[in-house]
Amino acid sequence: MYTAISVLIVIVCILLILIVLVQNSKGGGLASSFAASNQIMGVRKTTDFLEKATWTLAGAMLLLCVIAALAIPRDEVGGKSAIQEQVQNAPANQVIPSFTTQPQNNDNGTTSGGETTPTEEPQQ
Repeated sequence: MYTAISVLIVIVCILLILIVLVQNSKGGGLASSFAASNQIMGVRKTTDFLEKATWTLAGAMLLLCVIAALAIPRDEVGGKSAIQEQVQNAPANQVIPSFTTQPQNNDNGTTSGGETTPTEEPQQ
């Protein structure tokens, strides 16, 4: 799929290059060969056709590039991502430590932060 889209992009690029090279910014180019006589298409109609062809090919190129970006083959190395492997290899029963909100008293009557508890303050 991606290869087919890439080939189409190359074909559109070549056609777009040819259409732009035929044009002349001052209204010449392919239209100048019809200036002497109005044959099948007039001078104005030739420039209109070239302009429409340019815009159509540019739009096709944009659309094909977006489709190609979505169709890029994304082969995973190793089959899985590193995060998925960590999740699957994690132990099933993990013990969550319990954190108490009550201060724990040391042997000398102070809490673990070094402060004395209000019930054990020395009275004077």
